[in-house]
Amino acid sequence: MTEEKIIRIGGASGFWGDSAVAAPQLIASGEVDYLVFDYLAELTMAILSKARAKDPALGYATDFVSVALRQVLKDAAEKNIRLIANAGGMNPAACASAVKALADDLGVTVRVAVVEGDDILADLPALAAGGQVTSDHGGPIRDDYASTNVYLGAEPIKAALDAGADIVITGRCADSALALGVLMHEFDWGLEDYDKLAAGSLAGHILECGAQATGGLHTDWDKVPNWETIGYPIASCRADGSFIVGKPKGTGGLVTPAVVAEQMLYEIGDPGAYILPDVICDFTAVTMAADGPDRVEVAGARGYAPTNTCKASATFIEGYRAIGTLTIIGRDAAAKAERTAEVILARVRAIFRKRSIPDFTHVDIEAIGAEAIYGPHARARETREVMLKLAVRHRDRRALEVFASEIAPAGTSFAPGTTGITAGRPKPQPVVRLESLLVDKQALAPTVGIDGAALSVPIDPPTRTSVRPDAPAPVAAAPALLKEGVRAPLIQLAYARSGDKGDSANIGVIARRPEFLPHIRRAVTEQAVARYFSHLMEGPVERFDVPGIAAVNFVLHRALQGGGMTSLRNDPLGKGLAQMLLDMEVDLPADLLP
Repeated sequence: MTEEKIIRIGGASGFWGDSAVAAPQLIASGEVDYLVFDYLAELTMAILSKARAKDPALGYATDFVSVALRQVLKDAAEKNIRLIANAGGMNPAACASAVKALADDLGVTVRVAVVEGDDILADLPALAAGGQVTSDHGGPIRDDYASTNVYLGAEPIKAALDAGADIVITGRCADSALALGVLMHEFDWGLEDYDKLAAGSLAGHILECGAQATGGLHTDWDKVPNWETIGYPIASCRADGSFIVGKPKGTGGLVTPAVVAEQMLYEIGDPGAYILPDVICDFTAVTMAADGPDRVEVAGARGYAPTNTCKASATFIEGYRAIGTLTIIGRDAAAKAERTAEVILARVRAIFRKRSIPDFTHVDIEAIGAEAIYGPHARARETREVMLKLAVRHRDRRALEVFASEIAPAGTSFAPGTTGITAGRPKPQPVVRLESLLVDKQALAPTVGIDGAALSVPIDPPTRTSVRPDAPAPVAAAPALLKEGVRAPLIQLAYARSGDKGDSANIGVIARRPEFLPHIRRAVTEQAVARYFSHLMEGPVERFDVPGIAAVNFVLHRALQGGGMTSLRNDPLGKGLAQMLLDMEVDLPADLLP
């Protein structure tokens, strides 16, 4: 009897800046065949674009080479562990060159492949003229983008591994494609094996945020042991697409169905139509079951034919921003902070009028420590210590220099207990705005460079269509609420996690027990969520059912004040929205909870 082939992939980085312990931990475990490193977020691409503009030799995630690889390259080569990273960012070739130089320095022989072709900035005018690129919001294609990078899929990564690469460096690609490329290579999945491609994409999606799949950011944080030694995730994958999520033996953290379910819903919109370059995924029927301590089996992903376009992330500069902070101590600290902010703004605006300078384009005042983000739901108005964050945007950098000069005078002019003016004047910074484009796949020409040769990997549109799987069975309605009902915070019924997609945010809500789901659906409607967050939102709320894991997923449109580097909020990525929603009180039958 032939032993079943299992491919073990470790998630060694969730973002540029993740812990240096991840890669050494996973390699030392002896439990991985591949490591995937995810470094790129939309915000990161904007930062790397600025770095490359200053120095053509930069524009990649330098930590991948100087920290991660320097620690593990010898061990990985000795153990035949292959490495895939999107650390190339805006400059994959420079990153690959740095990797080769490090290998030479360490006396390690490795074959390095570099995937290029995601950067279409130079080709954009021709693509626009030929109607091969459109804005996903229907607006015109700008002529002042600072960067434009396509989310490539898994095919180039598969091609690089097929060619014998030990290390694959990519630029912008779908985060989940790092793992999917491995599985397509190992299991020889075809471009029309849609269910398997969806399953492999789900494995990559679980791995892509590092320790978030092993207890990081878990709702029940107090039940997650040994944060200091938290394990990084390992997906043990089968040829049929099912996989088991685990972590290295002896490490901290927690792997349970609830933890993995939180990560599955992180930063996605419609779970029944999660659009990726290689496949459209349907996660609504995915199931998760414990397979022993810190092991969760995941199965049931379905897929259908991808679109004829790839998403591209474009950035451009839109004015400047500056953020001033002060600490204010004592009784009525929040009220003192708010009055201080209004006085600073009034003084600066008076100067603007004298100099014929237009007003700020955006202003944001937050008394951090007084639950400012909660708006009408705040409970901490009596706090005696807050940090005032006063953030502004303006089209003219010089106007923000006027603003910056008027922060420190608050230390002697206004509220008693004002302190914390230690960082100097705030410095105006460019506002990098993000826009999404759609590019015809036939217009793309990614290449894989290895051993001095360049392999073309055309991205062809699907040769056949497939139908979206049938919608899952509807969730049973909760019985009518009787008079003897009670009110309880949502956290007693559910886990939740939130994240961002540009200016939108999502909140995945997972029932603690399946029988809770009908009551969650009755109480936590689109309308209820829209009312709860009305002080933060400008767009509508959508709700999607995910019955396989007894969950619902909310998408809050235009909820992040532009998101990323555009937003002036203290939480521009919506990370705290789930925690806020879990505080919302809902009506329940008296006998539902112990």
